[in-house]
Amino acid sequence: QVQLVESGGGLVQTGGSLRLSCAASGGTFGSYSMGWFRQASGKDREFVAAITWNGGSTYYGRFVKGRFTVSRDNAKSTVYLRMNNLKPEDTAVYYCAQREGSTWLTDPLSYDYWGQGTQVTVSS
Repeated sequence: QVQLVESGGGLVQTGGSLRLSCAASGGTFGSYSMGWFRQASGKDREFVAAITWNGGSTYYGRFVKGRFTVSRDNAKSTVYLRMNNLKPEDTAVYYCAQREGSTWLTDPLSYDYWGQGTQVTVSS
């Protein structure tokens, strides 16, 4: 059974940075694409970033605009999301997710496994 555990969230001021981590256990991490999504209070889950199994391709939500970077370390079964120049509108619970294949990576319905989420709060 695959388990995903996010960490690294917290409270940061506008313009600050955070690095989220998502550690996976079970399954074959290096075979799966990984995604990051977020959900703000009262809003739908939103695509943030995704990375294919070997890190060869990355994808980002339109709002990212060069501020975030997704990466992975298959030897550590971990995917990262580096977030710079954070804004109050980035406040949300951030989730990592895992799936086979490399299509429809922006669609949360295409993912098979999800972590429990980590809260990111950006103060103004």
